[in-house]
Amino acid sequence: MSKRVLVTGGAGFISSNFIRHLLANTAYEVVSLDALTYAGNLENLADVMGHERLSFVHGDIRDAELVAKVVAEVDVIVNAAAESHVEKSIEEGASEFVTTNVEGTQILLDAIRRAPVERFILISSSEVYGTAECAPMDEEHPLNPRSPYAATKAGGDRLAYSYFVTYGLPIVIVRPFNNYGPRQHPEKVIPRFITQALAGSPLTIHGDGHASRDWLYVDDDAEAIEAIIASDIDSLAGEVVNVATGIDISVADVADAVLAVTDSSSARVHVAERLGQVDRHIGSTGKLERLTGFRARTSFEQGLERTVAWYRENETWWKTVLERDRVSSF
Repeated sequence: MSKRVLVTGGAGFISSNFIRHLLANTAYEVVSLDALTYAGNLENLADVMGHERLSFVHGDIRDAELVAKVVAEVDVIVNAAAESHVEKSIEEGASEFVTTNVEGTQILLDAIRRAPVERFILISSSEVYGTAECAPMDEEHPLNPRSPYAATKAGGDRLAYSYFVTYGLPIVIVRPFNNYGPRQHPEKVIPRFITQALAGSPLTIHGDGHASRDWLYVDDDAEAIEAIIASDIDSLAGEVVNVATGIDISVADVADAVLAVTDSSSARVHVAERLGQVDRHIGSTGKLERLTGFRARTSFEQGLERTVAWYRENETWWKTVLERDRVSSF
């Protein structure tokens, strides 16, 4: 019997790519639940919305009554719903981040206490680690979130773990490193650089650009989550796993790479360093490989070329997103 997988925040960047991956590579039925806030865009799923194994529910994970109904009909939950705009959490406050990333997670967790599922996969974030105290950062690295966003992700992360310890629920906590790829909101650094380069605008770099990240191509992340669904839950329940490449590249070097791939003559412009900046992120890969056999297989060069090609071919998509955000900010 095929599994029924609920993906919350299903119209977002990582989750929409994950849904597309599941539909193409498994026999699972997929339920996408999304509140369609700024990060959720139905255009992300436009090419698969008519798929016979995909159903869409417009709703919020903070709606306990709706969540209870949806959860009662699925076997696996991948909770990817999140407020994730770091600068928004810094400039506008953390209230929405707390209610979605912590309280929303709590509502889902309470729902599976009443209606058990085979496994609950929380998509946490490498941001919970803060700046690397050792390299690479493994799953035992201290949690030192450096932005309100990261702190709320750490809250949801630890809340989920507590439900494993206290109630014995089949919880798996996934900490992906910096995803990039098609359909990512242009607020994020790689699509921002790409769209700036394609538009002939300067590439804006926070500080001197020395901050480095472990850049994970989104299709690799989707493969990792699929591997977690397929693997033995007895070996995964209660575990935290990184999804990473084990390689970090500075933001300045990413900007140079984007300029080279787009063949752009845009200038690099340095602006004020972001508050709470994380200096270095690089993740360990061994634990996830040991538990599931997964290892990221897309090099940064390959992933960037694919990503640039997508943004070049889908100019209407990203220009519409930028215009929508510009209008909503007034």
